Amino acid sequence: MSFFDTLGRNLLFTLDPEAAHGLSIKALRCGFPVQGRPVSDKRLRISLCGIDFPNPLGMAAGYDKNAEVPDALLGLGFGFAEVGTVTPLAQSGNPKPRIFRLTRDDAVINRLGFNNEGHEACERRLVARAGRVGIVGVNIGANKDSADRIGDYELGVKRFARYASYLTVNISSPNTPGLRNMQARESLAELLSRVVAARDAVTRNQPRKTPLFLKIAPDLHEADLEDIAAEVTEKAVEGIIVSNTTITRPRLASSAHTGETGGLSGKPLFERSTIVLAKMRRLLGPHAAIIGVGGVDSTETALEKIRAGADLVQLYTSMIYAGPSLPGKIVRGMARFAASEGIANFRDLRDTRLAQWADRSLD
Repeated sequence: MSFFDTLGRNLLFTLDPEAAHGLSIKALRCGFPVQGRPVSDKRLRISLCGIDFPNPLGMAAGYDKNAEVPDALLGLGFGFAEVGTVTPLAQSGNPKPRIFRLTRDDAVINRLGFNNEGHEACERRLVARAGRVGIVGVNIGANKDSADRIGDYELGVKRFARYASYLTVNISSPNTPGLRNMQARESLAELLSRVVAARDAVTRNQPRKTPLFLKIAPDLHEADLEDIAAEVTEKAVEGIIVSNTTITRPRLASSAHTGETGGLSGKPLFERSTIVLAKMRRLLGPHAAIIGVGGVDSTETALEKIRAGADLVQLYTSMIYAGPSLPGKIVRGMARFAASEGIANFRDLRDTRLAQWADRSLD
């Protein structure tokens, strides 16, 4: 870590995790200077779902819940940023405390519960940035007390399809009771049918359809993955994001907070999320889009996600520990790797370790 990153981490770690998160958002909103932004490199460009990504690394949803700083995040070196999760109505989320650092594991447990300012506030900010360059996806969810959760996702599609570079349907957070049940095949079939229909209706007169991604949990069995792949294929959903946080607690070194309920993110999630990613690539075939998330904290872990079948990768938790210069470091490392290995495009790297990951057991 640079002196800049170490100083920032030491300052933020004196604060409660949620207060630290809020301070980091304010710093980005105020234009706090960040060093080490990467230069453009054509070998890093990825064309996916009609979108030209300048590089394969994105900021995952969960950090910029209310679309306050997407352009500042892009300025850190990310090729794209995903805002949200945003629900139709504002909601405060679960009681505090609800974020816990596991510092010995470079991990976090959270049980935030889709705390956000709602559709209206998010839309207002996205309208204000209309016309700016940069790829910004919108992650949509359902209110905890909604009587029609699928209807909430339809509302999200209708509200944001015209502003978002892509939309993510998040049914995999472990912190909204019953939400993950929507990954079951019958519920998923109805959900995907309705959100695809809503997207097609809203974008009928647009130059292109806004791509839809489904974000899934890592805590699924082989049969669950087969059902999800079948529905995604049948409903012609453009892609999958693998994965959300896990409710398992694999090989943790930390002694504090490991018993807290909520989703675990960070380095311990890398192995399982990458296995699920590879299995989904094998099930979906070569043409579906897949974004790999979970435990990405370096150039090498980002590259391994691509080798396992990802077109793009995202991170969030690792930046809590490594600081805001991390995305630039990873992307510069990708460029150096491409140059040293003679890779013209990262498509050439994808799936090169698919079998090694997909053949591993989830048990």
